[in-house]
Amino acid sequence: MRLTLSYAGVIMVAGAVLLAAVWLFLLRYVPDHSQGLLYIAPNRYLLVRIFGSAAAIAMAWLLVFGLLGGWWLAGRMLAPLTEIGDAARAATNGSLSHRIRLPGRTDEFRELADAFDTMLEQLEAHVAEQRRFAANASHELRTPLAITQSLLDVARKDPARDDLVERLHVVNTRAIDLTEALLVLSRSDQGGFTREPVDLSLVAEEAAETLLPLAERRQTTLDVTGEPTRTAGSPALLLRMVTNLVQNAVVHNLPTGGTVTVHTGSWSGVSVLRVENTGPPLPADLVPTLTEPFQRGTARVRTDEHAGVGLGLAIVHSIVRAHDGTLELEARPAGGLVVTVRLPESAV
Repeated sequence: MRLTLSYAGVIMVAGAVLLAAVWLFLLRYVPDHSQGLLYIAPNRYLLVRIFGSAAAIAMAWLLVFGLLGGWWLAGRMLAPLTEIGDAARAATNGSLSHRIRLPGRTDEFRELADAFDTMLEQLEAHVAEQRRFAANASHELRTPLAITQSLLDVARKDPARDDLVERLHVVNTRAIDLTEALLVLSRSDQGGFTREPVDLSLVAEEAAETLLPLAERRQTTLDVTGEPTRTAGSPALLLRMVTNLVQNAVVHNLPTGGTVTVHTGSWSGVSVLRVENTGPPLPADLVPTLTEPFQRGTARVRTDEHAGVGLGLAIVHSIVRAHDGTLELEARPAGGLVVTVRLPESAV
């Protein structure tokens, strides 16, 4: 209605300006006297009487045309907004699969509709990811609790069993590790941490020193190379990130004779950490799913004591994202994986 009144008002103002121009630049120069006949000696009085009635009729038609035409034009212009509003209401009711897909030429409304469709796609994917995460987390937490309950039932029936305490300890440790991993993932997603200067080369050396006994037991060569690489972030989270990467590289490697190389460096204002390991070949469709929570992948599942809880790379991805960085995973042609982390460089 406001657009319709605006269109009609513009037309009325344009008509009034046109009539004023006729008066100022035409009729004012016509002689105004009582003598003379029309068409022989023009008379302003007669011209005004004839022109005035015609101008009033024209203005009335302009008003009607402005209202009707303005209503039609406003409806045509606001139709895309109506579709966008319907899509927004559908999304509010939980239907995230609806898309506008506005036809026609590319204009401001088309760009708005496309941006809204993109937002709905990302929101739908995020909600689906959160639902999968909740389902997987519930399943992972339920498993050790169910095992604990079974062991307690056995202990209640047979108190003489001495091996139950050790098995309960293992199961409880796994449940604690899973809970701590979920807490780390939650904290890194929130991003509520104090940023401090961090040297990634020192963090890599500390992580390698911690995991060196594991690498030696698995007969895996662990090398750390590179130069001082400075960034800003949480030292604890960045240490957890590098530790997870190195541990994954050691665990998901060849049975014997494998190698893990950790390299740090700076290029074009970006701090880069690269972890490369040997191992069995990885399917191309498996690599993009490795950063999803609890998505271990059949080619990377371990059944030993370092099987993990399936949150290692998910935590790494979350920490990298919280530090405004990027994470890139690439399968090596000869087998294994190359993980590249890029973080903003810090001059301090």
